[in-house]
Amino acid sequence: MRDQNRQGARAIVRWIAPVLLIAAPWLATTAKAETPPQVINFGFASPKVGNPPAYTLGSAGIAYTKGWLEEEFKNDNVKFEFVFFKGAGPAVNEALANNQLDFASQGDLPAVIGRAAGLKTRLIIANNIRNNIYLAVPPDSRIRSVEELKGKKVSFFKGTNSQTPINRLLAKYKLNERNLKVINLDTASGQAALLNGDIDALFGDIQLLKLRDQGKLKIIYTSNGDSPVFTRQGHILVRDEFAAKYPDTTRRVTKVLVRAAQWASDPANRDEVLKLWAIPGVYTKELLAEDYGDNIKLRSSPLLDPFLVGRYKDVVKDARQFGLIRKDVEVDGWFDRSFLDAALKSLHLEDYWTPLDADGKPILANTRAAPGKTASRN
Repeated sequence: MRDQNRQGARAIVRWIAPVLLIAAPWLATTAKAETPPQVINFGFASPKVGNPPAYTLGSAGIAYTKGWLEEEFKNDNVKFEFVFFKGAGPAVNEALANNQLDFASQGDLPAVIGRAAGLKTRLIIANNIRNNIYLAVPPDSRIRSVEELKGKKVSFFKGTNSQTPINRLLAKYKLNERNLKVINLDTASGQAALLNGDIDALFGDIQLLKLRDQGKLKIIYTSNGDSPVFTRQGHILVRDEFAAKYPDTTRRVTKVLVRAAQWASDPANRDEVLKLWAIPGVYTKELLAEDYGDNIKLRSSPLLDPFLVGRYKDVVKDARQFGLIRKDVEVDGWFDRSFLDAALKSLHLEDYWTPLDADGKPILANTRAAPGKTASRN
């Protein structure tokens, strides 16, 4: 009888073992089911502008404008609080330091400064990258090139992601902030100062093209067509504590942003993308078309590729050189590709965008390295 019982038990084990193996992933997922937070705070390092006020640029702008983040979490009763900061990147850092944000769209330099100051964040996806800088002067100015700025009153918005490419551009012509009379003004104040004749030159973004077309200034330099090292980079980051506590929520947010990046990158959507990004009273569809050219897909790429990582390393180096930070920031371990990799795989977009090497050249599919490891948690 005992032998029969043993044989019966072994038969049951042999039958149930494969079933448990098949069910194990489902059981693990069920056991680890995540309840998202009731409120997710998402910050943008830019104020709403235009009439009516809007924020549109980048894949994050598309996801925000189209309501795709709220749509993703509608069955979870999750509320998104979107905060727009006139104080740009530095204001975002302050909010992160006070745990008032979970995710943020931000530029490279402010994030580096925040990281150097001890902010625990992860860079999870590229957003609104390779943005051009412009140099404007009054219509009757005799200044015709960057090298003629020496000794002049020049304004740009310090602490934002334009500062390091501007300093890099100045260095190309053997200039720096010490042999210029640099005045730190935000976007609106800088434009007003130039129009009032209070400064000699102004570094800015696409908004200067509108004033150019109105005959109020002239553009004497643009990074459009120049080396990409003179462009501005951006990203979406998440607080480390939030990502550790809500990994599935972070993955879902990233997936929405990748979906928005793919929608913007699709040539079939180009006209609608430019219309969506246009802001009445600020910049038109035509000015966006001039600024972006044929590079919408390139500039909408969510990839954390070697080119982007290289730019952040350059920012760390420049920030040390220009006295903006007092210690180095370890960049490689700051990027967490796990959420992006999962989103690309889920959406079957692993090969949709072409990554660039550190010099900005395309990396061919047959020469690509294995995906990067998940970031360290330091």
